[in-house]
Amino acid sequence: MSGEWLPVAARADVPEGDIIAVKVGDQDIALYGVEGEVYATANICTHGHARLCEGFLEGNEIECPLHQGRFDVTTGKAVLEPVTDDIRTFPVRIEDGQVLLLIE
Repeated sequence: MSGEWLPVAARADVPEGDIIAVKVGDQDIALYGVEGEVYATANICTHGHARLCEGFLEGNEIECPLHQGRFDVTTGKAVLEPVTDDIRTFPVRIEDGQVLLLIE
């Protein structure tokens, strides 16, 4: 896998059980605090043009604020209709208190 690890946020800025949005170039990305880990997905739902950071995070699932479909943020899998297409995920690494994403 080629690409570049880029710092996108301080680890402390991603609270447990919550979501923040970051921009990396022209990409809108959501960061989730789940069970002590940070996960990253595209921030736009694959079903409707809604920002997932405005949705509801329950455990490892994000609910789209527009039509209430859900994705597993750890895998990107669509888990509840009306969403059927998985969402893009990004590899995450934590170094020196910073969240880094692998951006291709």
